[in-house]
Amino acid sequence: MRRLKILTWHLHGAYLHYLTQAPHDFYVLSKPGRPPGYAGRFGHIPWGDNVHDMPVDALGSAEFDCVLYQDDPHWLVDRHTLLTEAQRRLPSIYLEHDPPLDHPTEQRHFIDSPDVLLVHVTPFNALMWDSGRCPTRMIDHGVIVPEGVRYSGELARGLVVINHPMQRGRRLGGDVYLAAQAQLPLDLVGMATEDVPGGLGEVIHRDLPAFEARYRFFFNPIRYTSMGLAVIEAMMVGLPIVGLATTEMATAIRNGESGFVDTDPARLVEAMHGLLADPGEARRMGEGARRHALERFGIQRFVNDWNAAFAAACG
Repeated sequence: MRRLKILTWHLHGAYLHYLTQAPHDFYVLSKPGRPPGYAGRFGHIPWGDNVHDMPVDALGSAEFDCVLYQDDPHWLVDRHTLLTEAQRRLPSIYLEHDPPLDHPTEQRHFIDSPDVLLVHVTPFNALMWDSGRCPTRMIDHGVIVPEGVRYSGELARGLVVINHPMQRGRRLGGDVYLAAQAQLPLDLVGMATEDVPGGLGEVIHRDLPAFEARYRFFFNPIRYTSMGLAVIEAMMVGLPIVGLATTEMATAIRNGESGFVDTDPARLVEAMHGLLADPGEARRMGEGARRHALERFGIQRFVNDWNAAFAAACG
């Protein structure tokens, strides 16, 4: 397909990095001071040459083929206050990163337009949202980890990766983490984790794969969210995964093959004790996790799916 010029926002940096592996030019909105959501091409992520900073004050004279919205304010506010009338008429895609948060089964997506392609990031999300009149696609995640970074597992500890775990409520499972951390050697990394038991602060995205490769297993205590990129990246490195059997985690992790998932935290604690006691079994399951990640979350499949979505939206 032809190379497209796509306008978008810097909402989830890691996802944007993987999305920009597609062979198109991405223009990422930025505001002075680079506030959250408007950072543009900025930060520690190794952006490619196809990622361009798009200051809002230069937006009016810019031309694009497509607009990729990723958050409610992008559609409800920025579309009217920042985009020109011509830009508002461009082919539009709304990338929905989350499952429905107001109600798990009855929430209708606010876009509800036959003229906007709605993209869900997991089969679970696509199942639970009422997508209304929108044409929809599901595009499973795709990730990359640095060449040569592979599981060693020499640290007899588990690793948890969550940003702001105590500020974001029970949905992110901060209480589940604390209960497990009282019984197991667990470390927690992410933004605003320094004051949490076991918290080590933030590890920047490019350094995280090598940092986590030394841990015996990866623990995901989150109750309700999309399939976390941190989980998939850990799988790709070769860590066995332990987590709650909710949302897409129930299909992504195979018990006894790539880790353990269950809805009973006590059984997860028991499984994690087992991985600490048996490094060989942990390595075997980590190898299974990596195989499954390569099969399901490979970057080329992800790029192909997005190319198909861009083609469908843009014609």
